[in-house]
Formats: sequence, structure tokens, C-alpha cells
Amino acid sequence: MVRRIAGATRIPVPGGKVIDEYVGRVNTGDDQVSIAHMVAPAGWEEPAQTPEFTEYTLVLRGTVVVEHEGGTTEVHAGEAITTLPGEKIRYTAGPEGAEYVAVCLPAFSPDTVNRDE
Repeated sequence: MVRRIAGATRIPVPGGKVIDEYVGRVNTGDDQVSIAHMVAPAGWEEPAQTPEFTEYTLVLRGTVVVEHEGGTTEVHAGEAITTLPGEKIRYTAGPEGAEYVAVCLPAFSPDTVNRDE
């Protein structure tokens, strides 16, 4: 069945990042996949996490910096990165901030992201 999604639900987060979820647990009730558009200001960072889902991140503008066990990877506009379940990662925005789309399989959940305190 075709389902049109008329808009996103804005999910409040600390630190100035904006999350607009188009598909996922909050906006559409989907638990198999989440698709969100994110805008992070310069200097934005979040705690390290060990998610239980695969995350695909497509950078539209700026740079997303991903810290992981193997080092640090800068993902620039026009590039993408995949992180797998069980990998400890930490996202930050580059000096010009970042705009990106994140797709999570299964859908993102605060219960399965496993953020450090």
C-alpha cells in the first residue's frame, strides 16, 4: 500500500541539533526503519554510543566527524558512512556544522542507542 508522509515530526534534542523524523517510531510508528533529516551547528557533539542498529548517514552539507575504534573518519558533503550494530561510535559536527540524512535499521530508539552517560 502506498503511504504519503506529509511532513516530519521535530524531535527535541539538547545542544542545538535539529532532528526532523520522516519515517520511524515517532512520526509514522514504523519500527523497521527510521529516516531523519538532521542539522547540527558547528561544534555540536553527542556522547559516545553503542547502537543496536545499522546506521547509514548521507552528508548533504558540511562535515560529520565519526569517532570509532579504528580512529576518526570525516564524512564530507556528498559522502556517506555506515556504522554497524555493536560498534562504539561518537558523532560530532565539523567547524561549519553539518546537514545530513540518517537511516537506521531497525528504527532508531532511545532504548537501543546505548549512549554513554
